[in-house]
Order: sequence, then structure tokens, then C-alpha cells
Amino acid sequence: MVYFGTRCSDIKTMNKTHNYPVKITWTGNQGEGTIDYTSYKRDHTISVKGKADLHCSADTVFRGDGTKYNPEDLLVSSIATCHMLWYLHLCADAGINVIGYSDEALGTLELSDTAPGKFTQVTLNPQVIVAEAAMIDLAISLHHKAHERCFISNSCNFPISIQTKCITI
Repeated sequence: MVYFGTRCSDIKTMNKTHNYPVKITWTGNQGEGTIDYTSYKRDHTISVKGKADLHCSADTVFRGDGTKYNPEDLLVSSIATCHMLWYLHLCADAGINVIGYSDEALGTLELSDTAPGKFTQVTLNPQVIVAEAAMIDLAISLHHKAHERCFISNSCNFPISIQTKCITI
């Protein structure tokens, strides 16, 4: 696989900076702005040029709309997705034919009366289906390497664990 003219296995030697412009627009003004804590909605739109907008809110615990994505959902999703993409790449390079992948990731946010809230852990639970039973052990072992390479995981200051299951059909 080629990545900006360089093999992905050579990414560690690349010195490039990538920017990700994102526009956030608050859409929760109900006519009075933030006159008090209960007077406004937490709704907002995330826009990235050339992509569909995401209509988001806060979690319901924080007076948000539970039918919309919230920052906590997006953080856990980003970790799980980045891991999956690296994992699939490593499997392809290793000759492992992955024919199914899903993950029911779980992030834990702790709130305290005396300190700011923070994520304390994320657990990834990838369920992988490979074409050949002989590749299961190698497929399982590549999760560690994918975790090491995941850009998002490397940016987090809390533990991320991986509880994987790998089967053939």
C-alpha cells in the first residue's frame, strides 16, 4: 500500500504535519442565548469541507439531545475506528484475509465534584472474522501492533485495552 508516495511501513520515518480543519457551529440558541444554564440547547453542527454535516449535542446527562452524537461518542468512535483501520492495513500486509470486523467499544468517563471530568479508560472489543483458521493467532497478535500505530490512541492520556475475538466461518 502506498501512502503519500511512501510505503505505509515507512510512516515512522516521515516528518509531515497534517491539519484537519473542522467547523463547529452552535445551533442551540432558542432566542435568548445563554441567559441561564437552562435557556439554551447544546445542539451544534460539525462541518468538514466536502463531507456531510454531523448534527450533534451534549450527552443527556449534560442537558443534551440523546438522539444526536455527542463529543464522548465521537472520542470513543475515533479510537475504535483508527484502531480498526490500522488493524486492517496490517492484516492485508501480513496476508490475512479479514472478511468481517465489528467492535463494541466502551469508554468510561468519570465525573467528580472536586475535579474536572475525564475519560479514565476505553476498552475495544473487536470481533474479527478471518478466511483461514491457520491465520487466527497472527490475526490476534496484530491488534497490539495496530494499537501502537493508532494516531488517536497515541494522543490519549488514559489506558486503552483490547479484548479481541477472532474466528473463521
